[in-house]
Order: sequence, then structure tokens, then C-alpha cells
Amino acid sequence: MNNHEIKRMIVLTALLVSHYSLLLCFGQSAKQVLDKTAAAIQNKAGITCDFTLKGGQMNDNGSISIKDRKFQVTTPDVIIWFDGKTQWTYMKKNDEVNVATPSESEIQAINPYNFIYMYKKGYKYTMTKKGGSYEIHLTSTAQKGLREMYVTVNQKTYIPSQIRIRHKKGWNTIDIRNFKKATLSDGQFRFNAKDFPSAEVIDLR
Repeated sequence: MNNHEIKRMIVLTALLVSHYSLLLCFGQSAKQVLDKTAAAIQNKAGITCDFTLKGGQMNDNGSISIKDRKFQVTTPDVIIWFDGKTQWTYMKKNDEVNVATPSESEIQAINPYNFIYMYKKGYKYTMTKKGGSYEIHLTSTAQKGLREMYVTVNQKTYIPSQIRIRHKKGWNTIDIRNFKKATLSDGQFRFNAKDFPSAEVIDLR
């Protein structure tokens, strides 16, 4: 092997090591951003925000209140309560309440912040920077649950501003605004039949 070939091999080796190190650091950076995002969202007393949901034939505006794994979603047509185990969905048009035990992927489709309980297991991720935000691409390493999502996070506050979720029929985009910390009672996340005396309750569990 001549000197030219030796130099070429050294350069290629250095490039490969540098590329591998960059990918490794970048993966760690994505994990660190997700960890900081989870910490920013997990206010024990609760949080509230407004959102816009677009995808397929859906185009909805609403608000969401969250406390740990519990949440309440309010839109012009639907109110959803989840107390950590049971979900109640009240459809205003039909004056009807469906009671169910949702899966993790079903919860993520309703609660945009639920990814903070999912990303540590069963997902791999990469990250890019766009303006003043990080965009983290999560892909599932399992055969079940959500296969893919993008989370856009503010670089300074680590609060998500947008979440894109891939379903079998395409993508849903959730734009998030007006994030606030709040003090919320546990009762806010359970359906109260006294507030809807004429509603028909259908148990789907």
C-alpha cells in the first residue's frame, strides 16, 4: 500500500468516525430535548392550552386541560373527559355519552401531550432545527401503537407548538397555543351526569 492509499484510508476513517459521532450526539440531543419537554409539561397542578386540529376531513378548534395522565378536551361539538383509566365522550348533537377504556394510541390522538409518556420506550428519534424550534421525528420500533410523529418544540421554553401524527388514513396536525400552568381539580376529568341530565349513556367497555 503506497503513501497515497494510506492517506486516503486515514481520511476516510476520520470521516466515518466523525459522521458516527455526529449521529450519536444528535440522537442524544433529541433525547435531551424530549426529556426537557416532558419536564416543562408535567406541572403537577395542571396545564391548559388551546389547539387547532387538521387532518383528513377534520378541522376543529378547542381547548384542553391536563393533569398528569388526566385530561379534558372541549370543542364546539364534543367534550371528552379522561381520568387516567376511563374516557367519557359527550356528543352535543346527539346528547349522548360514550364510555370507553382507550388504548395509548387512541389517547395520543386526543391528547397531544401524551407523547411524553410514550417516547422513552418503543421509539427512536432524530432531530433537526427550524428557526427557533427543534423538530423531533419519532418512529415506532414496535408493531403496535402510533407508528410515526413529529414534535415541534420551542428552543427556549421547550413547550411544543405543533404535533403531527401519522395514522392509517394519513396525518393529523395539531397546532398548540396559549400554554398556561393551572391548578385543576381531579373532578374536572370525570363526567358528571348531573350536568347532563338528559344525556344517554352508552357503555362501550
